Amino acid sequence: MSIIKPLLVKPEPNYHLFIKFNDGKEGVVDLSSLAGKGVFAAWLNSDLFNKVYIDETGAVAWNSDLDICSDALYNQITEMKDAKN
Repeated sequence: MSIIKPLLVKPEPNYHLFIKFNDGKEGVVDLSSLAGKGVFAAWLNSDLFNKVYIDETGAVAWNSDLDICSDALYNQITEMKDAKN
């Protein structure tokens, strides 16, 4: 079994991210519930949220101190797809 990694991440309005993974799964995740809380208060500066990238570990990141495990985002996307089927 290969390791699932994000290939592409793109910021969307209202703290949403479009993510595409190497197994072909893709979708938009809503991170608005995190915005303004704890370390995610940094996202209130929309310029920072829009600088999202995939770091060398495969995490979805905004800077060296702020990232989200891509596994959690993958689970959100696959759970949304499963719920629609």
